Amino acid sequence: MPCINVLPLNLRNKIAAGEVVERPASVVKELIENSIDSGASRIEIDISRAGRRLIKVSDDGAGMDREDALIAFERYATSKIKDENDLLNIRTMGFRGEALSSIASVSKVRLITAARNMEPKDRSNPPIPPVVKGGGGGLLNQVGTCIEIIGGDVKEIKDCMTVGTTIEIKDLFFNMPARRKFLKSDGTENYHIVDTVTREALSHPLIGFVLRMDGDCALELPAAASYRERIVQVFGKEFADELIETGTEDGVMSVKAFLGKITHLRNNRNNQFFFINKRPVKDQSITYAVYKAYEGSIPKDKHPVFLLFMEMDPSNVDFNVHPTKREVRFFDKNSIFNFIHRTMRSAVSSQQSAVIAEMEIKRHGESEDFNYSFTDSPIRPFTVSQVAEPQELYNIGHSEIMPFLYLGDTFVAIPDKNGLTIIDYHAAHERINYERLLRRSAVSGQQSAVRLLFPQQVRLQGSEYGVILDNLKVLSDFGVEAEDFGHGTIIVRSIPDFLKDADVNSLVNDLANFLISDFKSQISDASESIETIDSIKKALAARLACHSSIRGKEIPDGMRIAQLLKDLNTMEDPNHCPHGRPTKILISANELRKMFKK
Repeated sequence: MPCINVLPLNLRNKIAAGEVVERPASVVKELIENSIDSGASRIEIDISRAGRRLIKVSDDGAGMDREDALIAFERYATSKIKDENDLLNIRTMGFRGEALSSIASVSKVRLITAARNMEPKDRSNPPIPPVVKGGGGGLLNQVGTCIEIIGGDVKEIKDCMTVGTTIEIKDLFFNMPARRKFLKSDGTENYHIVDTVTREALSHPLIGFVLRMDGDCALELPAAASYRERIVQVFGKEFADELIETGTEDGVMSVKAFLGKITHLRNNRNNQFFFINKRPVKDQSITYAVYKAYEGSIPKDKHPVFLLFMEMDPSNVDFNVHPTKREVRFFDKNSIFNFIHRTMRSAVSSQQSAVIAEMEIKRHGESEDFNYSFTDSPIRPFTVSQVAEPQELYNIGHSEIMPFLYLGDTFVAIPDKNGLTIIDYHAAHERINYERLLRRSAVSGQQSAVRLLFPQQVRLQGSEYGVILDNLKVLSDFGVEAEDFGHGTIIVRSIPDFLKDADVNSLVNDLANFLISDFKSQISDASESIETIDSIKKALAARLACHSSIRGKEIPDGMRIAQLLKDLNTMEDPNHCPHGRPTKILISANELRKMFKK
């Protein structure tokens, strides 16, 4: 009896589906790219229950006749390539012939399509179909084909009237309950869908996109004339105005780049996009080339915004690395790295001189206005120890005077007989505000809020929009009361009382970016895990504490420093800010003697 079995076709398709169809967003990606390859000028996507119940993609592309429509669901059936030579010269989004068969094996599929003005056997370079107006002003329906497939088995084939192609995917993973169980919350799956549509739309500005989620319009992007126009549509004019447009070509490859200014950096990598031949891809070497271009211009804990649109001969890049086609291999990685780095470095350097000059002017102004200063405050001399208990720190009285030395930025020096303690008063203030926020939340369940006189609309990018909607309850606990306004916009009605003067738009965008970058993996289970909600609350408290703390531009007086130290003394952990950075550093008298060679 042989031990090795040849797996049946339906099982093979399910295994293949595990590689191609990771989540609903994977289905959306494959169907959109099929529409792009068909020459569509408009693509509409409808989502229900985060893609679990329904994924529907409609386009006005070339469509298929009955023969092709049936063959399309066979594994390794494709109109994009014919032989091995074509595999080395891929100019379409799809080419593997795996997507439709994989999707059909794990869902209930309904395909409605009609071919127009195309030979059925040659789709390698599909023309953009002409717009034929009917009596009602729309596209004229034609006799087409309707196919229904359940779990990979064809159930019905019939004629129908249609235009272009519409494909409905219902009950994704209905026959794979274990796989369905591993899907995340609706908010997380919607986030990935919006992100997928956004990337495809960015790289194809000439195509109009509409994304509806549970009947509400999440994205509506008319056909744009340029990459910049599409960037404005997706992210807004304010975002686009902070981008520097550059580009070059060397006869072998070309790049059009939109780089964030070095004065407008992010705390995460969310707004970094890279496309090769209009295909969204990930490649560490290209990312590294961009970061090398910014080297010396930005802090190590900050990240630049960039959108790179690269075109090259398809024979110099291999897209056939992974079934999802999100990874690539380059024929000459070094030349591409150098090309990107050289182009990006030139653009970054061009803006550096102006920024440095501005900083020099600012620095000279500060040195004239805020030279080292001493302030008397009613503080008794004290000793700071690395292992001191909280109650032993900063014994503050009112009968003695203690001078403070302001060092610039957020640093204050406090001398005593045992040495010199450097206080980062921003970090210290963060610790105080952080613990107070958590205490108030624990006692009352909600942070005191101030209601805005005029509720403010905040427009968010697709991913930020999704994560805010998914965490409205947690945000409300901290005084940020908001509700969905649709079309990527929320209405903010109140903010925490201690942030009453904050810029609402910046605050909400910062919180959204923070949630995505630091808690992406945990947010998905927030509705089910008390521990996760608690950790997200602590993280949000730390972020809000940062917003409300003394900044470097503020020069506190001696009384404020005295109160700060007094409050810090009551904290559970006075030695560190919520992010783990020290609030103070002691330079002992012995260390000072060593510095002076004594």
